[in-house]
Amino acid sequence: MLSTTEKNTNTNEVKEKKVIGALAEKVWDAKTQQYHGGQEWKFLDNFVEDFSVTTNGLGTPKYALQAAKEALNFCGHYPPGDQEPAKSDLAKWMAPAKLGLDWENIHSRMLLGNGASELIDLVTRVSPRGYWKPGPNRVQYKEYERSAIADKREVIPYNDPRPASLTCLVNPNNPTGSYMHIEELKKYIEETAVDNSVFMVDESMQIWHSNKFQLDSLISQTEWIENLYKTRNIAVYLMHSWTKIWSCTGIRLGSVLCPTAELASELKKLQVPWSVNVSALRFLEVVCSEKEEEFLNQTWELTPKWRASEIEKLRELEKSILGENGKWDLDGEDFLSWIWIDFHDEVTAEDAAEKARQAGVPVRPGKNGYKEYTKVRIAVRSPEKVDILINAWKDLKQSQ
Repeated sequence: MLSTTEKNTNTNEVKEKKVIGALAEKVWDAKTQQYHGGQEWKFLDNFVEDFSVTTNGLGTPKYALQAAKEALNFCGHYPPGDQEPAKSDLAKWMAPAKLGLDWENIHSRMLLGNGASELIDLVTRVSPRGYWKPGPNRVQYKEYERSAIADKREVIPYNDPRPASLTCLVNPNNPTGSYMHIEELKKYIEETAVDNSVFMVDESMQIWHSNKFQLDSLISQTEWIENLYKTRNIAVYLMHSWTKIWSCTGIRLGSVLCPTAELASELKKLQVPWSVNVSALRFLEVVCSEKEEEFLNQTWELTPKWRASEIEKLRELEKSILGENGKWDLDGEDFLSWIWIDFHDEVTAEDAAEKARQAGVPVRPGKNGYKEYTKVRIAVRSPEKVDILINAWKDLKQSQ
């Protein structure tokens, strides 16, 4: 006979499976794993485009992709233990001298990882024991919370007054699209972080900001980060998942910038060796080179244009369905690679996800993981792909 606890666990698992849906259930263990977009496409016979992930709408850079393929010729050898020359190439790309940045300092504080997820887990495990909280949004990328729960930390809300030993902030926030410019971000950390704590900041999607993204990023705040650590023992770790901007989620690439080179060395002691494979390292070398400069220039030029066009089409669709009494919220900064849609109607959001799936253009339901039942997140994609999604949504259901 099941105990009350076992019954509640089983009930919650059934509810979570119902929320995730039949297709995603094939790959996600609702009891042990955190839902993530990008899993349904391979089950769709009519798949056209994946709108459920926030990767670059331009796809994968062709020269870097070719280099990654060719690197498989050397899969019989171990990857370099020092992650070179890829690590140096990334540091130089992140901190170019033309912007007055010191790439050698960045390099000394950097570790590469098997996606940001590996590094999130690492920093979580070495952080002082105590409460974990997000900030400053109720909803944000769930991987940080998953890692905290796996580390048996108590999770408290972002606005809880109790001091957290580990705070995690995603900027720009995914999925809401809210964004704090650098001075606002620094002020928030100074005012909310308690002494002797760890503060992780994820700037994976901040790269879309502009071709001088570094100047509005913690990448450019080396002195401030060092001073905060020396004076208050607040350790700021800067996370990047490089799989979004370069649309390479399948090969897993991430980095962390530690507050000091000494802390980077301590973290490295705990890292699994060779966690970044030869294809990923070679991809990183080429993608940071002059060969792929044009790819990034096109990204910064086309993404805001495509996003504006996508919003215009959504507004036209909204008007055709609701008339002049439209109430949809289309949130996020203009430079971002996605749109966070609030239909203010659970039936509409559910139907939008189902119709998109049927049309071969899956989207990210807000109900899965985020528990935002009236919302969906859609990627910014080329206009012809967006037209397929819009056409699929022309007869969206509404609550009676």
